[in-house]
Amino acid sequence: MRFPQGALHGFSGTGKRRLISASGGRAAVARLSGVNTTFPTHTAIEPGILYFGTPVVLISTSNEDGSANLAPMSSAFWLGWRAMLGLGARSKTTLNLLRTRECVLNLPSSAMAAAVDRLALTTGSDPVPPLKEKRGYFHVADKFGRAGLTPVPSETVAPPRVAECPVAMEVVLESVHPFAEDDEAQRGGIVGLEVRVQRVFVHDDIRLPGADDHVDPDAWRPLIMSFQKLYGLGPQVHESTLARIPERMYRSPDIERARGVS
Repeated sequence: MRFPQGALHGFSGTGKRRLISASGGRAAVARLSGVNTTFPTHTAIEPGILYFGTPVVLISTSNEDGSANLAPMSSAFWLGWRAMLGLGARSKTTLNLLRTRECVLNLPSSAMAAAVDRLALTTGSDPVPPLKEKRGYFHVADKFGRAGLTPVPSETVAPPRVAECPVAMEVVLESVHPFAEDDEAQRGGIVGLEVRVQRVFVHDDIRLPGADDHVDPDAWRPLIMSFQKLYGLGPQVHESTLARIPERMYRSPDIERARGVS
């Protein structure tokens, strides 16, 4: 069955589908099983960015002279002990990572927002790339110093971990995935970097009591970037059915592989 444009679909108490007009206001009201339910309508928009909310990551990499670079980003997600990082192809972090094939993913807590913000509009590139210069970026050689953060030696990679970050993951680069290859205007500007985790370090105060390898989600408060603004994570809003599955059932073969790295 086809439905007219601008209509919302509901079911009556008898199971028959009814049309609910979405025209003439911001919301449409339907009577379902004797209960008035409000359905907000959707409006097509074209945001300049689609950062709906992801954790902030401070990526530490090694510069050509052996010094450390530190850069905030939030285009990252994890699958098992792998992560995908979305970065500008010409950024200092990307160039360092492509050259050395290793870095540390440091996850700041919401309490570290001020330190992270001190790194905003800074770049390890000298000279500053034209596009970044147009956006107000400027070169900073000592990123740790500017942020007021402390570098500590890593176990399996050369770049240092950030001591203040409650979570730090030492990773190596496994593959590079170009983005927007179909668009000549964007081609070569963004890359997806697949990295494999070799070590996970956490502060003891976010570990789940009585467990060796579990993070307590009620204690861990990541810093979240949403549409260029910094937020914290609130308390749990609903019981999770998915949480009934033991974490051990998700353990990746990469964990065994990581144990062999010294």
